[in-house]
Parts: sequence; C-alpha cells; structure tokens
Amino acid sequence: MYNVSRTYIKSGMKLFDLIEENPLLLLMMQHFDIDFRVGDLTMSQLCKEKGINEKLFTSIANLYNGFKPKENPIDSVDDVKQIVRFLKNSHDYYRNDKYPQISAYIKQLQENHPEKELKLLEKFFNEYFAEVIDHLYYEDTVAFPYFIELISHKPNNKNNLYSAKEYSEHHTDIELKIKDIKNLLLKYVIINDDLNLRRKLLFSLFELEYDLYIHSLIEETILIPFGYNMERV
Repeated sequence: MYNVSRTYIKSGMKLFDLIEENPLLLLMMQHFDIDFRVGDLTMSQLCKEKGINEKLFTSIANLYNGFKPKENPIDSVDDVKQIVRFLKNSHDYYRNDKYPQISAYIKQLQENHPEKELKLLEKFFNEYFAEVIDHLYYEDTVAFPYFIELISHKPNNKNNLYSAKEYSEHHTDIELKIKDIKNLLLKYVIINDDLNLRRKLLFSLFELEYDLYIHSLIEETILIPFGYNMERV
C-alpha cells in the first residue's frame, strides 16, 4: 500500500484532481482542519486562503503520495505549531474514529460467528491499541510540548534532560503490528460469508495502518530533524 505510484505534487496542481487520484489526501485535509469542498483551487491558492505554509502543506501531501521531503519544510514558528496541531488531530482520529470503528466490526463478527475463536483477534487488537494510546499520550504530554518550548527558546526541561534524540530513540513504528492483525484475517481465520463486514474491517485496518505510517514519517523526516537543528542553535 505504501508503494503505489502517484503524482509528485506541485503547488500549481488542483486539489480536486489530486484527491481523485488519492482519496487518502482527505485524511490529510481533515488533520489540517480543512474543508473538503476545494472547488478549482490549486494547492497554492488553498494554502494562501488558509494561511498555511505552501512548502509544508505540499511536503506532507507528497508523503501521502509516497515521496519524502528533499529538505525540511519548516520555515517559521507557525509551521511547528501547525505540524503539532496536525499530529494531535490525527491522534483524535485514531482514538475517536478508527479504534471504535474497528472494534465494532470485530465485535459484530463475533456475534455473527460465535462458533469461531474471534476473541483472540479482539484481545490482540485491544492490546495493540493500548500500546498506541500510550504512545499518543507520551507524544501529547512530553514530546509535543518540548517542541513548542524549543520554538519559544525557553526549554523547560531541567538540565536538558529531554531532547529530540531521546524522542527519536523512544519513537516506534506503531503501525507495524497491524500487519499481524491483517495476517490473521487474510491467512488464518476461516469465516464463511460476511464478505461485506470483513471487507469493511480490512479496509479500516489498511486506512489506519497507512495514516499511522504517514504520522511516523512526518515525525521522522520533519519534526525530529527540526528539533536537532534547533538544539544546535
């Protein structure tokens, strides 16, 4: 899913055409709090209208299309605040949208097929998502406040006990275990019929996995390198 060939996005391209090619850009727009009604606006026009750094917005859009940034797109304090807000919005999406949705699909499968050992699937997913919640809490309460302090030039961590390096070492690819859940459904759990429900569950898992992957890339290729640079100043 990560290697689908898509357009390298440039500022003069129209959002409508790009969304047609890759609907996952709607998730990016949601995390930016941008309405989906884009009309004929180009990337550049939308950024100007919403007051977003064009280079930053285009770089993140390109991550969704499979292209890592060639240079760090952060140009200002507002850019860091924008990234942190984007990532926090994505946290809300994971907690309040995808987890309840996937959990409900698994429970429905259990109800439809009580003879199957699906409780293991539910247990595995719940344990995995508990790890995700811990990771998101750490970012919300430790990592993100640190980056906000960095841009204010008033780090509040005593004796510099925290740093971008520590965040990088603590950082994990939280999307990887979703592959194990997909493997259970696609290789080992035998369920007859219920194709509609099973497809919805798998699509939700793919969508969550992909957005978590982009979430990690934003941190690894934009936010953490910015932190290293700021700490050298």
